Parts: sequence; C-alpha cells; structure tokens
Amino acid sequence: MRLNLAFLALALAGASAFTVPQPIAFRARSAVYSSSPPSIDQRITETLSEVPCFPFGAGEKGRSADDKWLLGGKGANLAEMSSIGLSVPPGFTLTTECCREYCSNWNGELPPSIWSEVTAQLKVVESKMGCEFGSDTNPLLLSVRSGAAISMPGMMDTVLNLGMNDVVVEALSAKTGNARFAWDSYRRFLEMFGNVVLEIPRSEFEEELDNIKFERGYFEDNELQVDDLKTVVSAFKEVYVKNKLAFPDDVNEQLRLAIGAVFGGWNGDRAIKYREVENIRNLLGTAVNVQSMVFGNMGLTSGTGVCFTRDPNNGKNELFGEFLIDAQGEDVVAGIRTPQPISELETAMPEVYQEFKKNTEILEQHYGDMQDIEFTIQEGKLFMLQTRNGKRGGEAAVKMAVDFVEEGLIDKKEAVNKVLPEHLDQLLHPSFSDTESDTYKNAVVASGLPASPGAAVGEICFTNEDVVQKSEKGIPCVLVRDETSPDDVAGMYASEGILTARGGMTSHAAVVARGWGRPCICGCSDIKIDEAAGTLTITKEDGSTVVMKSGDFISLNGNTGEIMAEKIGVSPPAMKGDLEQFMTWVDEIKEIDVLANADTPDDAAEARKNGAVGIGLVRTEHMFFEPERIGQVRQLILSKTEAQTKEALDNLLPYQRSDFEGIFKAMDGYPVTIRLLDPPLHEFLPGVEDEEVLQKLSSQMSMTVPELVEEIKSAAEVNPMLGLRGCRLGITRPEIIEMQVRGIIEAALNAIDDGVDAIPDIMIPLVGKVQEFKDQAKLVRATADRVFEERGKTCKYRVGTMIEIPRAALTAHEIAEEADFFSFGSNDLTQMTFGYSRDDVGTFIPEYKRKGILLDDPFVTVDVEGVGQLIKSTVKNGREVKPELKIGVCGEHGGDPRSVEFFANDAGLSYVSCSPFRVPIARLAAAQSATKK
Repeated sequence: MRLNLAFLALALAGASAFTVPQPIAFRARSAVYSSSPPSIDQRITETLSEVPCFPFGAGEKGRSADDKWLLGGKGANLAEMSSIGLSVPPGFTLTTECCREYCSNWNGELPPSIWSEVTAQLKVVESKMGCEFGSDTNPLLLSVRSGAAISMPGMMDTVLNLGMNDVVVEALSAKTGNARFAWDSYRRFLEMFGNVVLEIPRSEFEEELDNIKFERGYFEDNELQVDDLKTVVSAFKEVYVKNKLAFPDDVNEQLRLAIGAVFGGWNGDRAIKYREVENIRNLLGTAVNVQSMVFGNMGLTSGTGVCFTRDPNNGKNELFGEFLIDAQGEDVVAGIRTPQPISELETAMPEVYQEFKKNTEILEQHYGDMQDIEFTIQEGKLFMLQTRNGKRGGEAAVKMAVDFVEEGLIDKKEAVNKVLPEHLDQLLHPSFSDTESDTYKNAVVASGLPASPGAAVGEICFTNEDVVQKSEKGIPCVLVRDETSPDDVAGMYASEGILTARGGMTSHAAVVARGWGRPCICGCSDIKIDEAAGTLTITKEDGSTVVMKSGDFISLNGNTGEIMAEKIGVSPPAMKGDLEQFMTWVDEIKEIDVLANADTPDDAAEARKNGAVGIGLVRTEHMFFEPERIGQVRQLILSKTEAQTKEALDNLLPYQRSDFEGIFKAMDGYPVTIRLLDPPLHEFLPGVEDEEVLQKLSSQMSMTVPELVEEIKSAAEVNPMLGLRGCRLGITRPEIIEMQVRGIIEAALNAIDDGVDAIPDIMIPLVGKVQEFKDQAKLVRATADRVFEERGKTCKYRVGTMIEIPRAALTAHEIAEEADFFSFGSNDLTQMTFGYSRDDVGTFIPEYKRKGILLDDPFVTVDVEGVGQLIKSTVKNGREVKPELKIGVCGEHGGDPRSVEFFANDAGLSYVSCSPFRVPIARLAAAQSATKK
C-alpha cells in the first residue's frame, strides 16, 4: 500500500536539536508548563520581561517533551531526541509566548527583544556548525518551521534553505563542488519564501517552472541542469517583480520576515479552521524552530523521507514509510516524484537503514508509543528531523495499545489513554472500507453535521411509509427529510441511516438516530428536497449540482458527515480479539458504572453486548409509536368517556408488560430505570391534514372528522416543552401512570417467575417541587401494592426522580428525603438553565462559538460553569440527606467523553447512561477519567 503523504507529515528537510540553558528571564516558569497548559487567564495576565529563546545542539541534554506547551511539540521532541543521543542538526526554538507577543502586541513586526535573542542564538548555531550565516565563502543555511503544542499537520508554514542569495549560491556551489545542488536549493527557496512569507501564489512559480521544463523537453525537476536552474532562478525573481515585490538579498531580513510569517500563520485561515474542527483551544500560539539545514538533494547518497514505526492502518509491528533519493522534503509531500517504500532503503543504503531502524526502536522505547518520524540523509549521514506520536486508525490504535502492554512498553492505565473515542466509533459501527481511496473521495458530493456515527448505504426514500414498505421487502433505505418528527420514528427505525437538510447535533433526528445506532447527517444546507417530485438536488462545492431520485443509492458517513451519491462498500463491526482484551482493561480501571438508554428488548440486548451494566433510561413514550399502539394512545388522549379511556388503557397494558418483561430478561441482574410517560401528549396526535388517519381515528372514536380535528387543535399547547408533560401529566391523568406502573410490576414478577433477577427503578420525570414527587410516588407505591396483593408476592423496586428543572436541583435536599435515587436529565436541565431551545440552537450556536461566547455546544458537552454547578450542588445536598443516594445522568451528555470526566471526577456520580452504541465510548471515557484522578 502506498503511504498517504497528506496523512503523514509536513515538509521534511530542516530540523533542530536542543541544549537548553535556563534563560534568566524565564522566571522558573518551567514548572507551570511541565505537563499541562496553564489556564487561559494565567496566560493572558502574565507578560514577558524578556523573550525566552532556547538553543539546542546535537547530543546535549535539553528540556523534556513535557515542555511542549512552551516549546511546541516539535521543539520539545527535538529536545528529547537530542538528549538521548540521536543525530539532530543544531538550532534554537522561539517559544509559544513569543508567538503571543508577536500576534497580540506588535502588529506583525518582530519585537526588538525577540530579534536580539535570535541574533544571539544564531551565533551559537554558527559556532556549532563552523559556518557563517550569509558568508560568501562558508555559508550557513537555515530552516524556519512552526511547531504548536498539539500537532496540526499541514496547517502552518515552513521555509527551507533560508539564507540564499546571488552571492551565497556561488559560495555554496564552490564549497560543496556541486553547482546543481546549490542552484536547485536557491530556486526552491525563492518559491517557498515568496509563497509563505510574501503570499505570492505558488501556482505562479510552478507555471514558470513548467514552461522552462516544457521548452527543454523535461518531465521531472531533477532533469534540470545547472544552466536550466539559473534560468528558473531568474524567472522566479521576475515573479516577485510582477507582484511588485522585492526579493530581500539581506539574509538577516529574510530570517526576520520568515519568523514573522510563521508566527503570523497561527492566525491564518487554515490554522484557525483546523483548530475549530479538532477542538484545539487555549494555546498561546506556535513555537518557531530555527535550524541549520541538512540536505537530501546533494546526489545519490542523499535523500529524505517519512516513516511510522508501526503500520498506522492496522497496527502491525513493521516500519511503514517512504523515502526519495536526491530530494528535499517538499518533493515527498508534493508528490512530484513517486517515493520508494522504506523497505527499499535497506538495499539503497544498507548502513543508513540499519542506523535508522535502530533509531526507530530507541524512539518507541523512549516514548512508549508509535512514532511518526521525518528524516534526511546528507551524503550518507542520517539526521533525525522530527518525531511525534503518530496518527492512527481505530484498528491500529487498539492493536498497538494491546501490543505495547504485552511488550512491556506501557501499563494498562497508559494503554487506555492510547485509544481515542473516535477510534472506538470507527470499530463499533459499520464503516466504509477505504475512505482514503480515490473512489471514495470522488464519490463525495456534500457534507453536513456528523450527528450519529457509522456507515449507511441504501435507496433514497422521502417518506416514512416508503421506508417501512421497502424495509419489509428487505430493501435497505436511507430516509431523506428536511427534518424529522415523532411521526417519522417508524421510518427512522426501519432505515439504514437518516439525512436531513435542517437540524443540529441535538435535533430530533440526531437524538433518535444515536439512540438507535443509525448513522445520521443533519443540517446539510447543500441539499434541496422536493418530495412531490421525488428528487434530491445536491449543490457541490464547485457550484455544480447532482440530482438524485427516489430509489437511487446514496451513502452516508456518520463519522465525518460526508455524503456519497453512489453505493459504497462497508465493513461490519465486531467486539473481538484485541478490542475485547482492551475493553476488559477498560472495565478494570473505570470507577463509574456505564448504563444505557434503551427502549426495547432488542436495544437492551445490544446494550448488554456493548458492556452496559443496566438501563439508565427507558423512554416509555417510544414504546407507543408502532401502528397498532399509537391508535390506542390517540384514543386515550381524546377519549370523552371512562369506557373509552379504560378500553385504551386495557389495550396498552399488555404491550407495556411484554416490553418490560423483554427488557428485564435482557438485563438479568442489572437495574432497569424506567421513566414514566414524559412528552406532551399532542405529539402522539396526527396532523389535521392527514385525511386517511383522521378517517380511521374518527371511526374508532365514534366522532366526525370535523369534531376530531377540533379536538386535535384544542390539544395543542403554546409551549409544549413546558406544558402538560412529565409529572404534570401523571397528576392530571393518574390512570395513565397506574397503567404503566402495573405493567412494570407485573412484568418484573413474571420475569422473576421465569428465573430472571428483575430490578425495576421507576423514575418520575420533570419534578420541580417535592410535593409533585410525593403525589406521584404515593400513586406508584399504591399501584405496586395492589399488584402485590393480587399476585400474592412482592419484588424490590425503587422510586426516584429525574433532576431536569433548576428548581429541583436547588431543592435537592427536600426531594432526597422522599426519593430512592436521582437521575439528571441533562438535556432538559441544560435547556432550562440556559433558556435555549435545543431544537433551535443551530441558528445561533455556531456564531456564539465563533465569537467565543460559548466554547462548546452545551447540548453536546456539559456546561461545567453553570449546569455543572447545579449538578454538583444537587449531589452534595442530596447525599447530605442520604449518603448512599444513587445518582446518575441519562442525557446524551452521558456518552460525551469530556462530560463523562466531569461526572466521574468532579461531580461524583454513581453512573452515566447513554445510547447503546455509545456505551463502549463512555466506558473508555470513564477509564481514562479514572487515570486522571
């Protein structure tokens, strides 16, 4: 397999090493930066009295990789490589604080304090190299490269061969006896400096180069001879003139401008967008590494390359990389020439290969992780230019973590931190086989919000009914809607995946899809749906359109939000082998239980398969949407007589009892937390334009259609989320709660008769006052007692409440006197604390995040400062009344890794509960949280 160079690395050719005397101005701040970044407030309030600048030199002891917040990942790792004896060219690092100073206070000019440090450290490098920067006899060339604390491959800038001019090129030619190398280095520098520093489009240089190659009949750059390269240099200088810019012959001016450009790149569009996508925040900026150049383009004994110490795709313990002979790093990245597999270096340069292989083993042992390495070979001498922990896929991440433990490199606690949540996402949902292939990339036509992970492939269906009908025939379908509603649940459940034009990460489609493990893409503004015409029109990035029809195959990547206008092959998930072993370690380490939100026996079985130790939320309203059930619910809501009400309840009871029995059996020995009916009742009613359903329901209810329409309209509420739902419904319609509790208790007794250890926890939703809880708890217990009397036997059960109203959180000490357990409904608690409608936040949250008003969507990651404080005070006050009070969370935050860390380490919850398909991720997050205590 060819190495994916975009995945691998930045440009490769210059690098640095590190001796670090402690600068006088640094004020012993190394302790602050030793392992984790300081707070943003701390960073902003601290100012520099002098600019810290750290020199480094091959083989000398320097700072450690823990200093990456100050030195950047590249600088810190170069310090490590230097200290363990690897051959690293000398140079120095300007810290991330310098970047902050440059970007914040100097309007694009290098402060004098920074420049004075640069000139002083440059003298040290000249001394180590025995060369002089800008010399007309013995010149030193430099590279200037970025290096943030968190790797941002390809997002920032690099300048190589810095220090070239018309005098230096002749000196370099005479010194090396290789005129072609000297002039090739000069033309490369002119292009890179012009593009990176002066922002001349690279295409203008490439056009001149292509013209000259065409005139001389060349196909490859390395066919250019010395005179040809001199012509290229002249042409490149003309590009500067055409852009009304002057190439600076002064090498010190080149260095000053290049450092400024790399610092300025921190606020470039690419870097900002990457940080947004990767959720990178609170960094001071990028460090800059100024290093003596080593050259891979000095002939057939020179070269450059990139290598992973293990295969990043499957985790196999074998070198995975590529190299080029007689080349500089940008040649590898640009793909101008076809690289050779790293294994062929053993034939081309046997001694270099053996040294390189030994270095990779040293680095893996030192870092305890797979390394992504950049290297250059100059006239047979190997130089290590960079190392960092390598990016990897899900399969590789798990295999490496297990292998590292078995090889004795790391322990189990370290292993669980080697695997990211997204790695498990890749492994536990069907996934597309090769997302890096041209076939896949060319098929992508649009993208939206990746609301629920996995791969979905099926025929386009625009209606709920169409999906259901086709699924009954075994035809895979993707439901495509402007947005979904509760009326669409049958189609959503029957579909392979869901695509909506509107809605966000917590919209109806997103929440339901995640709960059912359906891949889902929401909020795709590039699609236009014409249900009447049966067409889906997709506007591509280039402005062209693709029109798809009902029945056409479409593919959704719920991990990335990508949409493909054709059928793409998928691979099924499996919990086995290395993954099974890894998850065993996860469960040994985690200190908080992970339960699942599940509404059916099938969901419960899936949850157990994924490692859930109970059900934290059964949403009983989700049990009523099947066609034979929803008619009875509608009769119950609209009934005018006791007989109609009783008939509906009697018909619904067997369904409830049967579902609960199945869930208890699937969760044998584990608690099942059942939330009594919660949503506004009018959500179960049909639309007044649905004539077929209205006709059927009017006959069932012995009403005329106009009378039925009036009843439906009268059931509507102005603000249904704050209307007749939850405990309010139970207080005003107690017969509904009696039916549900009877179903729960009878199901538990039946399951116990079958040898199942049924553990029902009955949860009263939307309690705001303790009196509401008392009313409903009394009803629950009285109903249970009647069932026990009728059956002549009892079972254990608990009655608790959801904490989802701020008033309930503030009066938790009162509610704890009566309740057996608490469970935070974090979605509604967030909604009511902020005053945001979770269904409408997509209209303003992106702008809030862009302006820094919010760092995260509070419906995705818990708001620690506000909602989090309510949670912590609830736990504290509740446990002051009942020290052993069981308290968990059952909102979707229970599957968000950063939220899980807060719930486990700060709030002290007993458990988290999330969608069945997110359970492994929550288990991993819980284990990772335990290692951070």
